[in-house]
Amino acid sequence: MNDSGQPWERRADAVLGVAASAILFAMMLLTFVDVVARYLFNFPLRGGFEVTELMLLVLIFAGLPLVSHADEHVTMDFIDRLLPAAALLLLKRVAHAFCAAVMFFLTWQMWIKAGRIMAAGDYTDVVKIPYGPFVYFMVAMIALTGLVHVYKMFVPGSARASQATT
Repeated sequence: MNDSGQPWERRADAVLGVAASAILFAMMLLTFVDVVARYLFNFPLRGGFEVTELMLLVLIFAGLPLVSHADEHVTMDFIDRLLPAAALLLLKRVAHAFCAAVMFFLTWQMWIKAGRIMAAGDYTDVVKIPYGPFVYFMVAMIALTGLVHVYKMFVPGSARASQATT
């Protein structure tokens, strides 16, 4: 979690971080119960695999804005040492602009896909959980990630991730 920044940034990080942690804990608990029930009692949880898949989807997409905001993506910083500070700042802003554009393109495409999934009424096979709300959640998190990159274009902050591995 990021300790610096505006209060709203810390709150958003905290909300997404707590949600991701709770989902990860719930996945761990569900997997534990499913394995124990399967091997000790020969009674696996009905739909446990489907629920785990959906929780993993939520976990991954809830983490995407967090990772982008904290600059914790995998980076290659071999060119950073060669550029003057002004050029490095420009490169970071261009990279954030590119990432924002990609995220907004993905948001648009996923929005179209989510509409099709909702219209078709697709749901999981065993426990019949509809897929639509999960795809719309993906859309929201991808859009939020795009907004994070737009914000970071104008407020680039420090390069914590690239400095941590040097």
